[in-house]
Amino acid sequence: MVNIKETKKIIGLMSGTSCDSIDAALCEVQPDLTVKLIQGINHPYPEHIRAKIFQAFRNELSIKELCQLNFAIGHCFADACKVLIGEFEKPDLIASHGQTVYHYPFDEKIDNIPLKSTLQIGESSVISALTDCNVISNFREKDIAVGGQGAPLVCFADEKWFRCKYKNQNGDYKNFAIQNIGGISNVTVVSNDYDTFGFDTGCGNIMIDYCVQKFFNQKYDKDGEIANEGKVCENWLECLLQDEYYFLEPPKTTGREYFSVKYIENILKTAPSEPKDIIATLTALTAKTIAQAYERFIYPSVHIDTVVIGGGGAYNKTLMKFLRGYLPQRTELKTHEDFGISNNYKEAMAFALLGYCNYYGIPSNVPSCTGASKRVVLGKIS
Repeated sequence: MVNIKETKKIIGLMSGTSCDSIDAALCEVQPDLTVKLIQGINHPYPEHIRAKIFQAFRNELSIKELCQLNFAIGHCFADACKVLIGEFEKPDLIASHGQTVYHYPFDEKIDNIPLKSTLQIGESSVISALTDCNVISNFREKDIAVGGQGAPLVCFADEKWFRCKYKNQNGDYKNFAIQNIGGISNVTVVSNDYDTFGFDTGCGNIMIDYCVQKFFNQKYDKDGEIANEGKVCENWLECLLQDEYYFLEPPKTTGREYFSVKYIENILKTAPSEPKDIIATLTALTAKTIAQAYERFIYPSVHIDTVVIGGGGAYNKTLMKFLRGYLPQRTELKTHEDFGISNNYKEAMAFALLGYCNYYGIPSNVPSCTGASKRVVLGKIS
């Protein structure tokens, strides 16, 4: 462990469940764990690599192909870093989340050996060799090794950036629900009066993106324009809301393994006939599952002053409109931009922070969010 903490320039790398691009954020991380974004880029995957990733999601790759993809994505992540390095300077560290291809947070055993596990690919040794930088990666594994679910990990950053930082009109510190809406939606509850906790509320953009691609041949619903032209099918929405995941008590996490292509195609069997209505209803589903998660698992314990939205969902105007309608009117609805944090690069910034914590031996999981038995230092160095 290094004793004297210094400001470090760190590139945070993130590719989420939507898999739309590699988010690369050159950050300045301070000893007080504040993070300043210097520059961020959304580095696109080559089309054939992106297609391979989706094959991995569908369990359609051989072991050989998965092995190759691990190194290929490492090259892609390195390319994203080199763009920033070429424009600015070589960082002190690179912190890479990698690309999750499978996440299994369940307490299953074989021969009494736990099978709880996770797999992020994007070989860190490749990134290190091509950038000549130390790379910290594989953040989720240590949390799982001590009994956690390996997610959500951004809760640590949320706690550092929001807890006891902002006051309401009465002069009391605000309680926040920090809501990320990426492929999956996850929330962190940050309060002056309670321990930080968080969980995955359910699907974010996964099902919306899939159906926009299927019916409109677009990667995503830009600004929520398609959903805005459709009508919410309340009967179908009510049926979708009965999924058992939404009723599970936290801590809990989910992903494409659950909200899979098979899952989506199955729910489409009872969908309305008009594609725009499908998109509108799935957008309402994301918003309503967030609101219902608050009602079931947050409001009974913590009063929320402000909900802060980040991720791609923050740019979906229709989703934001639905969310405003489902949340209590007394609750403020903001985005990360209102607090000087990039909606687009927030998670990459968070992993830059986790990389800093690894370098200085600072435990950075939040057991009340992941279910881990103790605080541990996350990540491995290449």
